[in-house]
Parts: sequence; structure tokens; C-alpha cells
Amino acid sequence: MPAIPDARLGQALFSPRSIAIIGASDDPAKTSGRPVLFLRRAGFQGAIYPVNPRRDTVLGERAWPSVAALPEVPDHAYIVTPTELVLPALEECAAAGIKVASILANGFSEAGPEGLAREERLREICARTGIRVVGPNSLGVVNVHRRCMITANAAFAEPELPPGGIFVASHSGSMIGALVSRGKERGIGFAGLVSVGNEADLGIGEICLATLDDPDITGYLLFLETIRKGDRLREFALAAAARGKPVAAYKLGRSAAAAELAVSHTGALAGEDDVADTFLKDCGIARVETLEAFIECLPLMARMPLAHRKSPRVGVITTTGGGAAMVVDQLGMRGVQVETPSHDTFARLAAAGVKVGHGAIVDLTLAGTRYEVMKAAIDVMSAAPEFDLIVAVAGSSARYHPDLAVRPIVDSRNGPKPLVAFLVPEAPQALALLSAAGVPNFRTPEACADAIAAAFARRAPRAQATPAQAGGTPCMLDELQAYGLLQRIGVAHAPVAAIDADDACPAHGLPYPLAAKVLHADIAHKTDVGGVVLGIQDHAGLLQAMNTISTEVAARRPGTTVERILAQGMVRGVGEVLIGYRLDAQVGPLVMLAAGGVLTEIYRDRSMRLAPVDLDTAREMIGEVKALQALAGYRGKPAGDLDALAQAIVALSGLALLPDLKVAEAEINPLIVRAAGEGVVAVDALVRLA
Repeated sequence: MPAIPDARLGQALFSPRSIAIIGASDDPAKTSGRPVLFLRRAGFQGAIYPVNPRRDTVLGERAWPSVAALPEVPDHAYIVTPTELVLPALEECAAAGIKVASILANGFSEAGPEGLAREERLREICARTGIRVVGPNSLGVVNVHRRCMITANAAFAEPELPPGGIFVASHSGSMIGALVSRGKERGIGFAGLVSVGNEADLGIGEICLATLDDPDITGYLLFLETIRKGDRLREFALAAAARGKPVAAYKLGRSAAAAELAVSHTGALAGEDDVADTFLKDCGIARVETLEAFIECLPLMARMPLAHRKSPRVGVITTTGGGAAMVVDQLGMRGVQVETPSHDTFARLAAAGVKVGHGAIVDLTLAGTRYEVMKAAIDVMSAAPEFDLIVAVAGSSARYHPDLAVRPIVDSRNGPKPLVAFLVPEAPQALALLSAAGVPNFRTPEACADAIAAAFARRAPRAQATPAQAGGTPCMLDELQAYGLLQRIGVAHAPVAAIDADDACPAHGLPYPLAAKVLHADIAHKTDVGGVVLGIQDHAGLLQAMNTISTEVAARRPGTTVERILAQGMVRGVGEVLIGYRLDAQVGPLVMLAAGGVLTEIYRDRSMRLAPVDLDTAREMIGEVKALQALAGYRGKPAGDLDALAQAIVALSGLALLPDLKVAEAEINPLIVRAAGEGVVAVDALVRLA
């Protein structure tokens, strides 16, 4: 079940009846002077209580010496004092019974050990008293409809901000002002905005969840520097999807940097941004790459069902071939297919009097500037089964005859397929007409393609059913212990036997040929230390391999004594893969599939999902790894057992549900994929417990 919004928290955050500004300055040029000025200038109807023990008035308002001296308990306090006075002020607010405090000051977790300690004390105050905190490092909270400007952001000196349906939550305080100013230029209005800062207490997920039942809010934009408090963000996304309120995100940091502390290939392949990308898509949140798309995308998200299509199909209609080609190029760069109309669709276009060539782009040329031609083309394309979405591209007429150019698009807005418009010239009047009609529209081909690709990349969010897991001492399992865990969850492994490294007559009971490997919990990547010998044909070869492994490991890893060797039956198949599991500190458990082998990290050909997954999702993951196309019987090659592979992915993802073990990382690399019907077999595994 989706989480239920906290109406009392939402009211105190965004619709307070009274506000205390603690540390308010009488100088409107100072940051601490802006909140009182902005509230009054905006026409806030509630009570404003500046708290400043050194003044009788602040910007024409009566000032109060302390929170305790106020004539009532305000719903919301904005603490704009210097850093060293923040915690005493917060204690005072909590003692008075104030529900929510926003904190402007920096100097907390971003400021080294002293700042970290300060932020821990802030969390302790919240836990002890029940007061909720936005920030620190928060430029404030804004409700445009109720003229509530609890902010120090200079951009809110802007007069007559247009109200709208978008709610913005941002890690960057300056971005809420930038979005407001850019939105105003486009005629895009906002319902509310919040600068969340460090999220020491309230995170983006919990804040947005508290606003979900506000009828003024129709969609959400999240400006993210990282992912924090992933469980609450996922709860919000699930509840937003249930209410049909779209969510889009612009996240910084698309680097390929690996997780520094990871011991597995899975950890190295699942860098911070890779994890964030998977998390956002699995939460049904559209992640865009451009600022233009971020501002313009929500009308498109609102018109598209939140259902994942692996290969979206887009139809393009245009009056200008060059303008349409820009969109087609940008879509192709993002893996979105522009579909050529079918023979039947071309026949219906001709029957409707629309004469076009039989290319992928339906180019109406100048004839498309006539209402009846463009309208007929859109109607036919929207009804065609081969398309999931239609893009209408208008040329110069959009600037010089705005009403005529976009009227057929406006009149087709409620057709059977989502319809979006890209206008090639600078055409503000035409864009305004489209926006007023609720038609998704874009100023650049990059933003148009970016929004379309992001909308299709979303996946319908699922509730995460992860029970509380037992704690314990962090440790690595050796390979034999790891196989025991795999056997428990239903993943087969090659036959193995542990033997003493100094045994002169090792008995193992396995048929040759064998592989021999060092068996040591602290050695995750055995080939790196010379700890693997393959293709052993007989007893003499095994003795030699054991001696080689002991010598090589001692040389390459001084101080390590090899006590046991793992003998393993050699297994052949038609291919090999890596499947891995990782417990991320912020977003929770993840499962990954990649091309296997020692070069896995170089190729970075992989697919990732929040865990656990079902069989359909596992099959979808297999289809996303390019190297695995060969295992589907490519060009007459033997087909691999992809059903067994999907079942193994599901089984490994089920580590998230174990009631008695908390697994930090687990990996099978390689997992041998045998011929269709013969299953899959693990021939190397590592497990790290949290």
C-alpha cells in the first residue's frame, strides 16, 4: 500500500497560519532580512513574528526578544541566525512546541568533523523533542498559491510569480530561484518550492509525500545532487503514481566512478550514479539530462501511462524536414526508435488527402501549414497501431502565424496517443497557445528527445517488501561457504571439495578435469594473486597446481598462508555471465546482470534493478545486456538456457528477503549458461555479510 501523506506536517510546512523568523535583520539588503520582506511583499495573510532581542521592530513589524515571548506558538520557524546560534534556537523552538523549523545556516555535515558533530546534535534534538527540520543549508520554503514566501532566496523578490501546479524540491537552494525565473519567462507556474539542504531530518521523499493531497499540486520536479533516504523517496514515488501525479528528476553527477569500498565487480560497476539511475527509473521517476527538458517535461509525463515499453516507437509529422531530422537524431542518440508508418497507414494518409513520401518522417512540406492537412495527418498517425507517441514539428509558420500553425495540434490534444510539439523557430505566442491547451511543447530538439526518452524509461514502481534482517559481524565468506548460501536460495554450483594445501595425497572424489583455487575468505579475486589453475587432468597435475597456488599467493600477497585449496569440476556451456547483488546504503538492495569474465568492468555492459525482482523483470534485464543476444541463438549458434538464467537472477535478488542474514554484496562470476534446457551453473562466487 502507498504511504499516507502527513497532513499536519504538510500544513506546517507549506500553509502555516503563523511564522517566526528567528534572527531576522532590519536590513532588507541582508540575507536574514529577506524573509520578512518577501512575506509582506507577497501578501502573506498570516502572522509574522520576527525574533531579534536587539530590536523593537524589524522592517516595520514588531520584534520579539525570544520564541518564548511570542503571543502564540507559530506553525513554522525559519532560523536565519549565524551557525553557532542555530542549535540553541532550535532547542527554543522545540521547547515552545513549534512543529517545523527551516534552517538557513551552513557549517554542518559539509564542514568537516566539527560540522558533522553539530549535525548529529541537530538530529538528537529532533529525535528527543519531535520537532521536524528542513535543512540545514535551506534557502527556505515557498507556497505560491498562498503567498507564503519563507525564503532568503533573492529570486523571490520577483513580482507577480505565476501560480501553477508544479512542486519543486531541490538540494540546491539557488535552483529554486532559477526555476521560478525561467518558468515565469515560459508562462510556467509553480505551486510550491523547497530547498531541502542537507536533509539532516526531513528528506525530499517525506516532504513531497506530505504535499501529495494538495489539489493545487499536479506534478513534481526534483533537483538532486545525490540520493538520500531512499526508502522515503520510494514511498513518495509509489504514492504519487497511485494519484497520477508525475515526477521528474534532474540529477547531477553522471560520472562512471566506481564504489570505492566495493570488493566485487558488481560494486565497481554499480557506481553512485548508476545506482541513482536505476533507483529513479524503478520508482517511476523520469530522469532528464537537460535543464530545458526538466522545466518543460511534466505535461508529457502526465499524458503518458506509467508502463515500461522496452522499445518505444515514435511517429514524426512535420512541415520542415530539417527541423524534424534534428529531433530524429536526438531520439536515436537516446535509443528511441522513430518508426516508419506501415503500408496501411500510408494508405489512410493518402485517402485523407495527405500526399507524402514513404519515409520515416511524414513530411507535409508547406502543405502542412494548412489546417486540414496537418489535422488529417495527426488523426491518421494517432490512430495507427505502430506508434506509441506522435511528435509534431512546426516550422517558420509557428512564429509568423502562430494560431494557424498550432491550431491543428491543439485540436488533436485528446487523441488516442500522446502528442507533443517541437517548434523550430523562436515562437513564444505559439508556445503559449500550446501550453494553455495543455499540449506538451519544447523549444529545442534536445529537450524534446530528452523528455520523450525519460518518459519511456520509467518503470511502474513496486512496493518494496523487505523484512528486517538480522545484524551481525561484517565478514567475507570463503567460496565454499558462498556456495552453501547459493544452494540455499536455489542456484546450482559446480561440484566442489575442499582439501588441505599441504596434503600429499589429496582425496576429493571429483572426476577430472578439475580447477584448483585458493580457498581464503580474504581473497575475493583469486586470479589477481595467482590463486587459480584450470584444466587439471590427473592427480599429479593437482599436486603441482596446489604447489603453484601456494607459491604464487605467498609471493603476490606477502603474509598470506594458503591452508586450503578448493577443487572444482570443470563445467562447459555456451556462454558466461555475471549476476550480482548489492545492498546500497541509500536505496536498498539491487541486483545486476552483466557480461561475465575478467573484462566485465571494461565493457560495462549490464542491467540493474532494485531487488527483489520477478521473472518478467529478470527476462527484461537479459534483453538489455547486448552481449547476451548471442545466447538467444544468434546466427545459428546454440541457444543458452535463458529461462534458467532468469530464475537465477530472481533467486539471487531474493537475498533481500532473507530473515536471518544481511548480505552486503554477493556475486557469481562467472555463471555458466548451458544449452537450452540444461540450466546454469555457478563456478565462482563471493559473499560479504553486512
